Formats: sequence, C-alpha cells, structure tokens
Amino acid sequence: MAEIVHDLFPLIRVYKDGRIERLMGEGFVPPESDPETGVQIKDIEIDPQINISARLYLPKNIDPVQKIPLFVYFHGGAFVIQSATSPTYHKHLSMVAAEAKVVIVSVNYRLAPEYPLPIAYEDSWIALKWITSHANGDGYEPWLKDHANFNRVYFGGDSAGGNIAHHMAIRVGLEKLEGVKLDGIFLACPYFWGKDLIDGEGENLFVKDCVDKLWLFANPNGFGLDDPLINPEKDPKLSSLGCEKVLVYVAGKDVLRFRGLYYKEALEKSGWPGTVEVVEVKDEEHVFHLFAPEAENGMAMLKKLVSFLNQS
Repeated sequence: MAEIVHDLFPLIRVYKDGRIERLMGEGFVPPESDPETGVQIKDIEIDPQINISARLYLPKNIDPVQKIPLFVYFHGGAFVIQSATSPTYHKHLSMVAAEAKVVIVSVNYRLAPEYPLPIAYEDSWIALKWITSHANGDGYEPWLKDHANFNRVYFGGDSAGGNIAHHMAIRVGLEKLEGVKLDGIFLACPYFWGKDLIDGEGENLFVKDCVDKLWLFANPNGFGLDDPLINPEKDPKLSSLGCEKVLVYVAGKDVLRFRGLYYKEALEKSGWPGTVEVVEVKDEEHVFHLFAPEAENGMAMLKKLVSFLNQS
C-alpha cells in the first residue's frame, strides 16, 4: 500500500507516489433541465486552456423583455474538493433559480493541492471578468446577454465559496467592473479562520487542528493562519467591500460559526458603510442546507435568500 503523506480525512489524501485521492465531492450531475423546478441548466467553458468553466441556471417562464438579477455562485469544499457540477449543488441552486427568478452562474475553479491558493481566487476573478463582459453586449452567452440584469448582481457561496465571494466583492470594490453594480453577497457557513482562538473555538481542539492543517495544505505559500485570505480582520482592504449589503448564515454545530459571527463585527469596525445580517441556525451542521435543501431549516434559508436577492 502506498504511503500517505497528507491524510485530511474525510476530504482528501495525498500519497507519496504523488497520487491524490478525493474522498468526496467527485460526483457529476449532467446539465439537464431540472424536472421539478423546470429550471434550464447548461455548462459553458470560460477558459478551456486552464480549465475554468461554469454551470448556468435559467428559470422557466421569465419575461423575455424584462431582465432578472444575476447571482454568481462559488462552490465550497475547503478549496480541495467539490465542483460546480457535483450533486451537492444541483438541487439547492435549481431551487434558488426557480424561487428567486435569477440567472445563476456557478463557477468552477481549479483545486488545491494541484493548484494551490491563490489560484482559486484568480480563476474566480477571470470567471467574473468573463461573466461581466456581457454587460456591454460583447459576450457570446445568450442567457447572460438576453436575461441578466447587470445592475442587480449578487455573489454567493458556501464554506470556501463564501470566502471566495467575500474576496471577489473586495476586489470589485477596489477595481470595479464596468457596467456592473454589485448589490450584495450571501455567505453560507463561510470558511474564515485565524491563528488565535476566539469565543468557543477552543471547545474542540482536535477540530481546530484539522482546520488549521487544511488551510495550510491549500495555501502552503501564504502567510499562515492570519493570512488576510482566511482572516478578514487582518485585511487592511476590508472596508473596500464593493457592495451595500451582506447576508451571512452560520450553523450552531459548526466550528466555523464563531468566525462567521465575528465577521459582522470586523466589517462594522472596518468602516465599511453597508449593512450586514447574520442568521444563526441552531442544531445544524456545516452547510446543512446543501445536504437537506427541502428540510425545514433549508427551506427557511431559501426563503430568506430569495428575499435578499429580490430586494431592489
């Protein structure tokens, strides 16, 4: 049996011979219309040379004249597993597209360790530049050209994807995207962390050690556990967040909840002028809504998200 050099169970293992074994998130759902919601789904290539792609969702029965909000989504998976085409996201994003009447672009970025951070962020920015190129009519994707309202754009994501959505919003605030107005971001159980313990993070030091190792594994060339990429409080650019509102969901049984709660405080201290709301769902695990989207708490989150995306 090959020797294991990194065992980050239950997500990923790396063997001495260079083989990488992803232990979850490897499934694939074909890009077919969802029979329950009627949402149309298709996959597109953004930059095939570096394997950046996306999955698009378009709700049924939309007015061909009136454009609808655009929701750009970044999948989770600790930067090492999952994809935009995995079963984890199919049901949830189909329901969001149907209920909120939004166009969704779910971005597929490259994963560590083959592509260590910050590559996932750079891929996501390349994807955003491609998506928003349609704002001035230059793009080739009809679902975006014909249906997306680039004056009502939202970013969102779960776990690592929430982290990416946050950083993409920071970059929008600093660099702008021509013809685009970012209204808000939605972060579900966002993957934020830090070197020093806060609040209840010391309740389970084994779990904290696992999260420490996972971040350093995905970002071996960064600035450690207080890298601004993982710890928003340490980011001097935090006040540049380029949207007006933020909705954060945290789960009561998730070790990341303390950072999600603290994110609100850090944003408010930074001088960012927008509004942030944090919803804590008791007795739920990390990204609970993805594994039980039609359960009571999953549906409550959906309703809240739909309202957030439909605010003008």
